[in-house]
Amino acid sequence: MQELQQTIEMVLDYIRGIWLKKRYIMLCSWLICPIGFGYIAMMPDVYKSEAVVFVDTRSMLQPLLSGLAIQTNPQQEIAMMAQTLLSRSNVEIIARESDLDITVNNADAYSRLITNLSNSIKLNRTGRNNIYTISYSNKDPELAKRVVQETLDLFVEGSLGNNRRDTDTASRFLEEQIAEYETRLVEAEQRLADFQRRYNDILPVQGSFYSNLQGVSRELDATKLQIRELEQQVTSLKGQLSSGKLTDGFDVRQGSSDAPVITTRYDERIKTLEEQIDQLRLRFTDKHPDVIEAQSLLASLEKSRQDEIQAFFSESGGEDDTANLSPLATEIKLEISRVEGQIASLKVRETDYNARIQELKNKIDLVPQIEAESTALNRDYGITKQKYEELLQRKEAAELSRRADVSSEELQFRTIEPPLVPDQPTGPKRLMFYTGILVLGFGVGIGLAFIISQLRPVLVRGSQLTKLTSFPVLGAVTHLNLKQIQRKNRFRVFVFILSSGAIISMYAVLVAAEIAHVNLVERFL
Repeated sequence: MQELQQTIEMVLDYIRGIWLKKRYIMLCSWLICPIGFGYIAMMPDVYKSEAVVFVDTRSMLQPLLSGLAIQTNPQQEIAMMAQTLLSRSNVEIIARESDLDITVNNADAYSRLITNLSNSIKLNRTGRNNIYTISYSNKDPELAKRVVQETLDLFVEGSLGNNRRDTDTASRFLEEQIAEYETRLVEAEQRLADFQRRYNDILPVQGSFYSNLQGVSRELDATKLQIRELEQQVTSLKGQLSSGKLTDGFDVRQGSSDAPVITTRYDERIKTLEEQIDQLRLRFTDKHPDVIEAQSLLASLEKSRQDEIQAFFSESGGEDDTANLSPLATEIKLEISRVEGQIASLKVRETDYNARIQELKNKIDLVPQIEAESTALNRDYGITKQKYEELLQRKEAAELSRRADVSSEELQFRTIEPPLVPDQPTGPKRLMFYTGILVLGFGVGIGLAFIISQLRPVLVRGSQLTKLTSFPVLGAVTHLNLKQIQRKNRFRVFVFILSSGAIISMYAVLVAAEIAHVNLVERFL
């Protein structure tokens, strides 16, 4: 309780000290308030024009062209447009279109104009939606509206122009790259063709050199195996022929099922013709013209087959030897001759394979270097061709994107509130400024009085003296001219009240005038 009482006494001492120095309050209030009131009253009216625009990023073509055309992120594009809208180059365009540049006549003034204009134009985004507010304040309402309109036009047209410029720039770049890669591709194809012509006798058509060598070696092994098989078959047939000559007089082996089947070029036709005769006999008699003609043709074919066999044996062993052979032995000998012909053909093939293998082995030292060069050329050609095809695909995608931009813009701008010429000023806020000046004047005076009271304190109670000197105060003596002092104090209070009342009256008059002016403007509007 005692501490609270001490705190209250200390606060009252501070207030008494300020009251004793109240002349500083009057001095500061008269220095600050009239000047501030006059400056605020002389401030020109400011008119604010505002426009609200909605940027619609929804497009029907966007999902349809997904994966087919080059697409940008509309949200990022809008954010970039908003950040670059008030760049110096754009602000210069706004100044020229709004005729603000003709109000200055030197470079420094023009630079200040651009800086002030850039700081005065406000672009704000409302909430999460793509709703943007463009505002600008100026003493001239027409100029304020014109600046906002030019800024809005630049904001809308900037996106369209940027899209077109970006598309044109991308198309030119792609065309230049395609032309360059086309030249490189032709050069790579020419180098590859020259290389293939130079090493045509070494490079394989398919696969590598070693795989080609292994393939020829496998073909040679298969040919040798086939030759051995046919030689074994000839040996077996010759054994059967020897056995057939010993028993042929008794006609024991003619009908043997183990006899080899020998074919000539007439056998298939004879077999087919016999089947046709059987079919004809089922329908007609032997005297039918078709049957007679077929039998005549069959006899002719059998005679031709026998003549061919006789001619073969005549060339190989003479007609006498052939005449002494049975039909089975004749067939076996004919088969032996055919197999021996196959063996001779395979031996020619074997010789050719051996020559090819020897030729490849002679070139084996050149192969690693040639194949390495071939791999490098093919790799360079493949990479160039791949890049060329990718650039062609990108060009088609860019062209499709350009056509899509022409058909339907990704960004649709809808003006919610167009800029209008403001009818009444939006500033300055004179009521707020008047109040601030009033508070500032008295506040500075009170603060100055408090500081001076602490620097040069005046004792008004005995307890203050006790606190300063640590000596008890035993009593107090009144001043002899107390009434004169009281009159002087009352005069000082009167002067203070009169001074403060004048300042407050001045404030009240200004506030009333401002309210009346606002009401008058609203009534006429």
